[in-house]
Amino acid sequence: EHLSAASGFLMEKELNYLQGVLTEPRRPLVALIGGAKVADKMGLLNNLLNIVDSLLMAGGMANTFLKAKGYAMGNSLLEEDKVPLAEDLIKTAAKKNIPLVLPKDLVGAEEFKEGQIGITVSADKLPAGHMALDIGPETVEEFSKYIKEAGTVVWNGPVGAFEVPPFDKGNNAVAKEIAKMPGISIIGGGDVVAAVHEAGLASQMTHISTGGGATLEYLEGKELPGLTCLDEA
Repeated sequence: EHLSAASGFLMEKELNYLQGVLTEPRRPLVALIGGAKVADKMGLLNNLLNIVDSLLMAGGMANTFLKAKGYAMGNSLLEEDKVPLAEDLIKTAAKKNIPLVLPKDLVGAEEFKEGQIGITVSADKLPAGHMALDIGPETVEEFSKYIKEAGTVVWNGPVGAFEVPPFDKGNNAVAKEIAKMPGISIIGGGDVVAAVHEAGLASQMTHISTGGGATLEYLEGKELPGLTCLDEA
């Protein structure tokens, strides 16, 4: 309120890419959303359905959507209380004629720890006592069809439990597809940024966001006080 203020070059770069997604994206615009919790990203998902051409979903949050489709998810991480919200989002995507692409196959194990031998099964065939920890090769292939044709890909949240091999294969495969696509690739969220760096592909991405939660809120369409005060300065 009392001093002249301006954004730095990093924030300027962030805003140029993120604003482009919201206003004039190079199409087709594909969003790949992973991570653990639906609750953290429901606003983002609803807003993305207003702007994307397709929405790919994986990671722990996809388990809630698979449960909403009636699949038995064993001991997988999911949010039972968010299943109705997932059902609503699936219906909204169908009404808008936007593909909401969920995993076709999963890599499951009885425990989340190193040394486990994962089993690859159809998404509707996860055995009791197992948990979904990664996407399978059919899902990677399905996601790749959308990624290869995309003008812009926005990726937020890992598609599997990449921290513990062998459950990093899906994440690495998707990262490779995004790295070699000819369009714009925007990577956001601490976990997926770490995964891209671990895969040695960070330099091949167009933009890696350092905004964390603020990036999500911006893409959700929320007003960010730190940006508002700059606009008024």
